[in-house]
Amino acid sequence: MNHSIRSADRATHLKIVVVALVAGIVMAGFCVARLTSGTVFDQSASVIKAGKPVTISSSTASAVR
Repeated sequence: MNHSIRSADRATHLKIVVVALVAGIVMAGFCVARLTSGTVFDQSASVIKAGKPVTISSSTASAVR
């Protein structure tokens, strides 16, 4: 077994590429399955209605222009 990527032979590099490829496919499959299950987009939107208008007679905030 090679303990350094520098001294690794062709078979070790191939194993690294295969493991990374399999991990990427599994992760992509998990994400696609999660998006198509419908649990992500089940949030319902709530409606917020505006109240009466309010007039501010005095303010301590400084105007920045």
